[in-house]
Amino acid sequence: MASLSPAASVVVVGSVNCDITVVTDELPEPGQTVTGRSVTLAQGGKGANQAIAAARAGAAVTLIGAVGDDDFAEVPVGALRDAGIDVDSLRRTTGPTGLATVTVAASGENSIVVIPGANAHLTELRRSELDAVATADVLSLQLEIPMSGVLAAAEHAHAHGTTVVLNPSPVTELPSSLLEVVDILVVNRGEAARLAVETLPPRMVVVTTLGSDGVRVIHAASDTDASIAAPAVDTVDTTGAGDVFAGTLCARLPDGLVDAVAFANAAAALSTTRPGAGSSAPSAQDVSVITHRT
Repeated sequence: MASLSPAASVVVVGSVNCDITVVTDELPEPGQTVTGRSVTLAQGGKGANQAIAAARAGAAVTLIGAVGDDDFAEVPVGALRDAGIDVDSLRRTTGPTGLATVTVAASGENSIVVIPGANAHLTELRRSELDAVATADVLSLQLEIPMSGVLAAAEHAHAHGTTVVLNPSPVTELPSSLLEVVDILVVNRGEAARLAVETLPPRMVVVTTLGSDGVRVIHAASDTDASIAAPAVDTVDTTGAGDVFAGTLCARLPDGLVDAVAFANAAAALSTTRPGAGSSAPSAQDVSVITHRT
């Protein structure tokens, strides 16, 4: 892999949660009660996770999101501040902060229930938020906020030449107006199947993460079809690995598409060796070490 270019400036429009994580020997079946090993409170939300990953990969990051007026808000706000992300622009709403309950098994597999809370207020973007989107190199989007807010951000970014990266999770049917302005779609194997990515516009880059099988990059318009193997690691917790991939990819796009994907692939693999979601995102230096070894 070539030496890294300066990272992109990234605006993330997305969710901010407090994660309540319970570790168990195995995930419970429907109707089953299992005994947990531990419980922790930590920053979560796909938007916040990807913002932290991008920042640790070297990007200057602005996060457009919302938290409530409850005590849970201080958990993600503190983590974002520690990651060097400006939290002054976060909206403070009346009501609860978004919450996610995460159950993690000893195998590293997980199940998650998300309660939107303040994230539901992001139905549109304010003028200052639109200005931030217009001046960034890359816009990172997910689907844990209302679709109207996602579309407003994407259309404004597209109109001003900002690269639009969409991680359509939780997966749902995507409006054609959104697909017309997305430059890079980041999906996992299941999301790719549900969205029938082979039918997407040829101009769009489709990046499919395949877990331990690595990642595939397809861009019909440039005849790109590349597969990149995943580094061998000892997995502890897969929570947030997809967010680490997406956020790191956004930060490293100045390195070139395939190199950025390879770097993000290594970052995601490394993140699974650590517990947590946003907190598991590695630094650019840590990722460079593992990529130079493989």
